Amino acid sequence: MAHYCDAAPGHEFHGPYHDTEYGFPVTDDAVLFERLVLEINQAGLSWLTILKKRQAFVAAFEGFDPARVASYGETERARLLEDAGIIRNRLKIDAVIHNASVICALQEQFGSFSAWLEAQHPLPKDDWVKLFKKTFKFTGGEITGEFLMSTGYLEGAHRPDCPVFKKIARLNPPWMRG
Repeated sequence: MAHYCDAAPGHEFHGPYHDTEYGFPVTDDAVLFERLVLEINQAGLSWLTILKKRQAFVAAFEGFDPARVASYGETERARLLEDAGIIRNRLKIDAVIHNASVICALQEQFGSFSAWLEAQHPLPKDDWVKLFKKTFKFTGGEITGEFLMSTGYLEGAHRPDCPVFKKIARLNPPWMRG
């Protein structure tokens, strides 16, 4: 099975994501929310499709401010369903809006989405999946696993012989502390 470290380097879209974002520890709530939104929208599609539409997602969801997205009503829902730049799937859009509200509640309770993740860490993947299914909408095993790998909470984003692995290791991501 090919690994992302084999296919991504040098690719117009995958390369920059692999080299500078994938697996790097993330503490910014807007970036965490963006990754969750992108992973939810990737379900059933290729990651390349999502990366090509990424800037449209940033614009459509107004920079991934959870409080702003949580306030979306029917007007914004309709706008998103008409936006050809993103994935126009009602279930995914509804999940994003709902999950923004959940993140806002976690921010109130824990100070940030990042602090909530840290409070749960370390967990094995199966326990993370159960927690995410209980907490969020549209977060099965693949979505949860990729979200956590992409943000440094689960290992596996890069092979140990990948040069990016060494960069990430110097940042001491949560999975290395667990």
